[in-house]
Amino acid sequence: MKSYQQGWTLRRRVAALLGVVLALLLGLAAAEAAVAAKNRQNIDAVLLKTGPLRVQAQELMSVLLDQETAVRGYAVNGDRNDLVPYQEGVRREQALIGSIRGLSADYPDVRRELDAVERQTTQWRAQVAEPVVAATDRGGPTAGQALITDQTRQQFDGIRASITTLQDEILTVRQQTAERVNSTSNALVVLLIVAALVVAVAGAVMLLSLDRILIRPLAGLVGQVREVAAGDYQHHIEGSGPPEFRRLADDIDLMRQKIAQELDEVRQARERIEWVNDQLQKQAEELTRSNRDLEQFAYVASHDLQEPLRKVASFCQLLQRRYAGQLDERADQYIAFAVDGAQRMQRLINDLLAFSRIGRLTTGFTEVDLNRVMGDVAGQTEAARQYADAELTWDEMPTIRGEEPLLTNLLVNLVSNSVKFRRPDVPSKVHVSARLVDGEWEIGCRDNGIGIEPEFADKIFVIFQRLHSKDAYPGTGIGLAIVKKIVEYHGGRVWVDTEADEGTTIRFTLPALEADVEAARAAGQADAEAVEPDGTPAEDAPADVAEQPDGATREESPTGTDRQDTNGGMKETVG
Repeated sequence: MKSYQQGWTLRRRVAALLGVVLALLLGLAAAEAAVAAKNRQNIDAVLLKTGPLRVQAQELMSVLLDQETAVRGYAVNGDRNDLVPYQEGVRREQALIGSIRGLSADYPDVRRELDAVERQTTQWRAQVAEPVVAATDRGGPTAGQALITDQTRQQFDGIRASITTLQDEILTVRQQTAERVNSTSNALVVLLIVAALVVAVAGAVMLLSLDRILIRPLAGLVGQVREVAAGDYQHHIEGSGPPEFRRLADDIDLMRQKIAQELDEVRQARERIEWVNDQLQKQAEELTRSNRDLEQFAYVASHDLQEPLRKVASFCQLLQRRYAGQLDERADQYIAFAVDGAQRMQRLINDLLAFSRIGRLTTGFTEVDLNRVMGDVAGQTEAARQYADAELTWDEMPTIRGEEPLLTNLLVNLVSNSVKFRRPDVPSKVHVSARLVDGEWEIGCRDNGIGIEPEFADKIFVIFQRLHSKDAYPGTGIGLAIVKKIVEYHGGRVWVDTEADEGTTIRFTLPALEADVEAARAAGQADAEAVEPDGTPAEDAPADVAEQPDGATREESPTGTDRQDTNGGMKETVG
């Protein structure tokens, strides 16, 4: 196991740092809450206790002065109405003392002074106020005034002194409470400053830690990756910092090693491809030289070999005509063999020349009317068809782009093959049709001859491949190979239709003109629109379309019969 897997991960480090900061902040928050609560209590004491105590102590002094004044006034005038302030003052005094006692529950010194005031006021009413009122009621103002002496005045002055002492004590308590408010406020401010310092220090530590354990290792890893990306695929990538980064560096280094290995394989493959390309280039050069040699051979075959071959054939024929019957039977047979071999060699050389010239000697593609081509085919195969009592028919043929001589040769070979491979007891019939399939013209040549077994369907297009002996069916075995080469030269394909019920059907394709494709698409849409919703044809749909033997359709002539000529006609009969 790697050593870095035992270290603290980045998540663990960050979690630990955040945990410490959170614990400090929670402790500071609890302390601030406690100090704030204490501060609020002190403020409440100042506002709701010491302040009202001071006001009520002053009001108590005023109430006692009203009592003393009322008693002296009643002693002077003897008017009972002068005692109303006294009576109200007594009730107000009792209420104020009760309120002051409730507010000073937490201040024992204030309550002690309040008790002293209460005793002195009770003693003053019992010794001075009540006797003066009673004496005035009995003896009039003179009796009442007689009881008011300097001693009674000094006694009330003692009450004033006690109230003053009470007020001083309340002021002292108030000042102490205000000082506690200041102290708790200062403590709260200090705690807030400490919390801010903790946050600032934690932020600074976080930044420094991230720089050391995150940014620097990441920057180093990025720099190494860029070196590899610049092309130094052998540079070993080594990580630093937290275990995650080192593990990531190891993964990237594994990827680098894999890429370097694959690049080595690609480089080796490129070298092999370059070597193969060199070999192909050499083979192409050899092929070019071989083609030149073949062209020279074709030239020699078409010029130098033809002349001696014609001379051999000519003199052999002269020997045959002049000395036929003059020599023995074996000599006549030998001369016949020589004449036949020379003629077959001449036909073979001509066919090879024709095969080699396909696509090499070109006149360029033009628009070719296959109806006209079929007329030429009928003319070129007339002798063979007359000899075999064969019938040639064809449908309306399209116009395509191609080389007319090659297309004529193509169809002549197909028709000639159909006439040649006929059944002895059945009149030969050859039919050429055309239909548009997927943007291509599919042209078929069908006969009622001997047919082809499916296993030989591909073999017949190979040059010099024959399914019968030359004695049974003459020929060089190159005709269908020429057909295949012409079709492929025009961008099509050729095959034997093995599903034909009778005879042989050879089909090939040729690219259709864009106008024919568009016309067929438009006709299909028109036919679709001509069908009624119930599936029956519309009444105005054309009714003069006949089904051809190969499934294609063509428009019949007005008389409903095929024309019997070769100038653009549909049928050629020789019999």
